[in-house]
Amino acid sequence: MIRRTYAIMKKEVYQLLRDTRMLFVILFFPVFLLGIFGYAVNFDVKHVKLGIYDQAKNQDSRKFLNSLVNSEYFDISKYISSNNEVTNVLERKQAQAILVIPTDFSYNYNSNKEISKIQVLVDGVDGNTATIIKNYLEAAVFKYDMGIKTEQMQKRGVKFIMPVAAEPLFWFNPNLESTWYLLPGLIAMILIVTAVISVSLTMVREKERGTIEQINVSSIKTIELLAGKSMPYIVLAFLNAIIILIAGNILFGITVKGSLLLLFSNIFIFILASISIGIFVSVISNSQQIAFTVSTFVSMLPSIILSGFIFPIESMPVVIQILTNITPAKFFLKALRAIMLKGAPLSAFWEQWVYLLGFTFLFLFLAAIINTKNSNIKVRKSNK
Repeated sequence: MIRRTYAIMKKEVYQLLRDTRMLFVILFFPVFLLGIFGYAVNFDVKHVKLGIYDQAKNQDSRKFLNSLVNSEYFDISKYISSNNEVTNVLERKQAQAILVIPTDFSYNYNSNKEISKIQVLVDGVDGNTATIIKNYLEAAVFKYDMGIKTEQMQKRGVKFIMPVAAEPLFWFNPNLESTWYLLPGLIAMILIVTAVISVSLTMVREKERGTIEQINVSSIKTIELLAGKSMPYIVLAFLNAIIILIAGNILFGITVKGSLLLLFSNIFIFILASISIGIFVSVISNSQQIAFTVSTFVSMLPSIILSGFIFPIESMPVVIQILTNITPAKFFLKALRAIMLKGAPLSAFWEQWVYLLGFTFLFLFLAAIINTKNSNIKVRKSNK
């Protein structure tokens, strides 16, 4: 059994070495994707473009505006001089939000007779970004307001103390970098796509060249064929994962906080699950074009939409949350983030490994049954 499996594996290695373009794509294209997605897919909202319609034009309004631009979150992109310009500035994307400071801005808060209201006009086309901008501005106004109150109380000889104050402390991602959150999802997406597509084309290639009949009538068993075909791609995918981790550290400064043994074990189990799906796709496909299309559909779309890579699963409808269980990337991603970002032990995510192993055995079992059935049918036809 070992000799036959080794022979199949050796044949597949020779095939890979001959197809240098395919080997280049498998090894280096994921790193390219990592760089593109890592820099392009970013949910951090900084340097918000502000339009300013300052009707007060006094020292207090300028002091307030200086408190905004002294941070990395706001940049003044446009000064507005009339009401007619407000709509045009938002329509032309010259500003993401406009602050309208009223003429009685200073008088109201200095006299303590009425609240000084600053109108905030936010471009609401992108709802998520608009909400973040609104929160930023509310926090900036609150900070400025507290500074004014403190100054006023000090002038009266009274020490101003807030009765309750929240002191947030962010664990695992102190700077709230979205890249740290997205990188494990990128690893999951890249690994499952490359593993499923590359493996799905192996068996189909034998069918298109007509060599599958020779394999079926030989003494090679189905499990030996599947193991020999998949082993080179397991090694390649594992090597691919190491390259991605190194690239992630160089490009984004992300380090693994947990155990490297748990990390590589998690990657290995996920690769097995991904390759089992690729083997299943190769068994049910009759051409490389069909195999490529099916493998892309079953790997890329679920890994992006249903894995929690970009969209939090907890915020999805209950029906969709149940549907997310069809992709192994969901379970791999939970364990990967726990290891990389939190440094969690095995007890925090062992259930995810059970699901991944379940995926592996299920698809290998189905692939073995279908391949054996197809082989028997072809043998009977050849005997006739």
